[in-house]
Amino acid sequence: MRALTWTGLAPRSTVLFRTTTSTVTSRRISLRRDRVCVRAIASSSSAAVSGVEAVELVEIGERSKKWKWKGEYSVNYFVKDSPEEVTPASQTVLLVHGFGASIPHWRRNINALSKNHTVYAIDLLGFGASDKPPGFSYTMESWAELILNFLEEVVQKPTILIGNSVGSLACVIAASESQQDLVKGLVLLNCAGGMNNKAVFDDWRIKLLMPLLLLIDFLLKQRGIASALFNRVKDKENLKNILTNVYGNKDNVDDTLVEIIAGPANTEGALDAFVSILTGPPGPNPIKLIPEITKPVLVLWGDQDGLTPLDGPVGKYFASLPDELPNFNLYVLQGVGHCPQDDRPDLVHERLLPWLAQLTST
Repeated sequence: MRALTWTGLAPRSTVLFRTTTSTVTSRRISLRRDRVCVRAIASSSSAAVSGVEAVELVEIGERSKKWKWKGEYSVNYFVKDSPEEVTPASQTVLLVHGFGASIPHWRRNINALSKNHTVYAIDLLGFGASDKPPGFSYTMESWAELILNFLEEVVQKPTILIGNSVGSLACVIAASESQQDLVKGLVLLNCAGGMNNKAVFDDWRIKLLMPLLLLIDFLLKQRGIASALFNRVKDKENLKNILTNVYGNKDNVDDTLVEIIAGPANTEGALDAFVSILTGPPGPNPIKLIPEITKPVLVLWGDQDGLTPLDGPVGKYFASLPDELPNFNLYVLQGVGHCPQDDRPDLVHERLLPWLAQLTST
């Protein structure tokens, strides 16, 4: 069922998963005639994440702050500055989570980034410790607006947006709409094609399922049915099974991760947010927005993603971009799932940190 994806993911109704070996290879790729072509290879053979220091959840909770969006909605955010003196190589970054996730989904990345950069992370409205207002109609455009307002009112300096899944798409929309140079660059981790499955990219599989998706939308709008499904989804054992399928590195699917997803799902307003997001409009098509973005863009894609697979319409489009747009760099992470930043943070840092350093030098 579509509802069985209340995780840091793009919501999908049907998912096919693959099992792979533990060998991990990062590739910069381009797409030619529906084939992935390797341009450069840097490999790592260890499946275990080593040398990654995660921020404790207690620290995230204690250091989190509140910002009033539009003077009405409480938005939770976290900031950690570099302990070193700010240098020309220092960047300001904003981390934007995916569907069902929150700030702690970046716990394995914050320390690595904050060694040289100022790191902000935000809970989008409807998730984490941010408000989940009753009756609010969640859209990709509203999240993009929230991001831009946050940059303008809180960060107040050009910022590199780093997003996962629907968080990536929100960052793309924000960058395409920014008129004040608030966005300095983008890092997209397995970018979603829409807020839900009604985003159709000439994919016969989605078109074939559209009547079923519309039926599911109708059923989800029935309070009793939606509540029963949601309660089943947020059950910790079910969540762990879902996450195990979504992650390539099964060792990182631990009790902490399950609690990161399950905790906010048990707060007031979470059910309404769940239904609104799954039954709402999919949002702008990233294929139409990407050509408008001239800032540097780094795309990292886990090749074991069953939600936005590399050989699907969205994955194929992003894989083609390095050949078409000079501001795009894309690397495939073999054996990695839909949430690379938490699945294999070491591989993400291997590509991300040098890119951030190079961004300043160029």
